[in-house]
Amino acid sequence: MDCPGCGIQRSVFLLFEGEFLAAFKMYPAIYPILGLFGFLLLDQFFKIKYVNKIIIGLMILSVVSILINFLLKII
Repeated sequence: MDCPGCGIQRSVFLLFEGEFLAAFKMYPAIYPILGLFGFLLLDQFFKIKYVNKIIIGLMILSVVSILINFLLKII
C-alpha cells in the first residue's frame, strides 16, 4: 500500500529534469510544498506582512493536497 509521501522523490527528480507536468502527475502536492518552502526561505530575508497567516494557509493547502492525493491513490 502506498504511503502519503510515495512519489515525492520521483517528482522532485522529474522537476530537475524539466518535466513539470510529469512531476505534477506523479505527486500533485509537489507544487504547494515547493511554494511553502520557497515562502519560508523568502521570509528569512524579507519581512512580510501577515506572514503567519500566509504560512498557515500554505501549510493547510499542502496537507490537503497530500491527503487528497493519498485518498485518490487508495480508491
